[in-house]
Amino acid sequence: GPAKAPAPVPRFRRVDVVLSCSYIGEDVRGLLRAFGSSSSEHPATLVLRGVSVRDDGNLDDLTEYKVPQENPDSSSPIVFEASAQSVSIPYAESLLHADCDGEEVNCEISPYSSQQAGEGPCRTSWFMATLQLSSRISITLVLGSPHCGSQEEEEEHDATLHPKLRIPMRKEGTVLTTVEFQSSSRNTSLRTHLGGSITLDCHFALAPSSSLSSLEWRRQHQGSGRSLFRYQVGSTGPTVQPKVHVDVAELLGSGDASLSLQGVSVGDEGVYICLVSTPLHQAQQIIQLHVAEPPRVRVIPAVVSFKRDVTTTLMCNIAGYYPLDVSVSWTQKTPEDDMEIPLSNTHLSSHRQSQDGTYSITSYLSISSATARAPATYSCHVSHMALAEPISVSAHLKAPEQTGLEGLVGSFIATVLFIVVLFIVLRRRAAKPEPEQLLRASE
Repeated sequence: GPAKAPAPVPRFRRVDVVLSCSYIGEDVRGLLRAFGSSSSEHPATLVLRGVSVRDDGNLDDLTEYKVPQENPDSSSPIVFEASAQSVSIPYAESLLHADCDGEEVNCEISPYSSQQAGEGPCRTSWFMATLQLSSRISITLVLGSPHCGSQEEEEEHDATLHPKLRIPMRKEGTVLTTVEFQSSSRNTSLRTHLGGSITLDCHFALAPSSSLSSLEWRRQHQGSGRSLFRYQVGSTGPTVQPKVHVDVAELLGSGDASLSLQGVSVGDEGVYICLVSTPLHQAQQIIQLHVAEPPRVRVIPAVVSFKRDVTTTLMCNIAGYYPLDVSVSWTQKTPEDDMEIPLSNTHLSSHRQSQDGTYSITSYLSISSATARAPATYSCHVSHMALAEPISVSAHLKAPEQTGLEGLVGSFIATVLFIVVLFIVLRRRAAKPEPEQLLRASE
């Protein structure tokens, strides 16, 4: 047959991505922010220059972002221009089309104190931009703003210093930076079931002038923390706990720092931290892992016979679920009912926890013969976060036995038996001679 045409190679184009942000000063990241103060937050704009995105044919209307011509003062928004030529920006399409897709982007920029700001006449001011998308994508960018000359020389050219940051700015009033380091995760909140396997996504990219120093994965839960994986570049091998795996070859080759977790248990639930370090910087991704196991539901007994002056108890056993919260309700429905009727004469046992960490509970329903209507269907409805929809399991109350026909048959049989017995007795008495007849025969 004819050879298939090769798939078209996707086209890419460099564009500017503009994000509205908040600048969190050093004072706010400490004491003031701990008390929920937002007075020191300052409006900011992050302009990512030259971001490579897939060209789907709808980018023709995009133009280069032009910085508004104004002389900034201490109350003006801080505009950070960040060159993205040497470090790729992950999920660039999501950032570019966020407004059209109804995506919310939370952007915060803060000062970043690296271990070594620079030596000699040139030094670098560092900033960290944290981007959180409503689709649970997380991106961290380390921005460097190099400038040369002593602080005294910069103070002499006060007109070129940013009025709030006190570092050199462009004549347009913007702070020029470059993206030196980025880390990302495509999903910062995951849910899995017991015994399953899951991958916690974490990727990073570095500028050519930088290099990876180490990677560490930690888990925190209920106030305690534990290191799960640690790899130091140049060491003989990683330090790793059971059930977890990081592909070191992919880590060093493509910046894939993702962690695979096997045989998930209740004890694996918690906050996972992917910490990527270079000689100058650290960037982390925080991923919340939830464990959810659906309940198994059984109603005992499944069929009940109606008995007068007797109270019957139905048990709805709900077992093997996690986490603890579960909702249980009962309903009744007879052939005459158009819809199920909620019932209130129920009570619950206490929660029971199994060795695997899952929970069980039993709900009891009392059915009194004085108020019950038979036939009827009694249903136990169970809702839990691990269920897409509630589980309903039913028991059936049988109608009282119909005794009319059975009574007639029984009476007829009893009458026949009586007649047969009477006939036999009378026949025996008729066949037995009287005493007078026996005496005359002897004479």
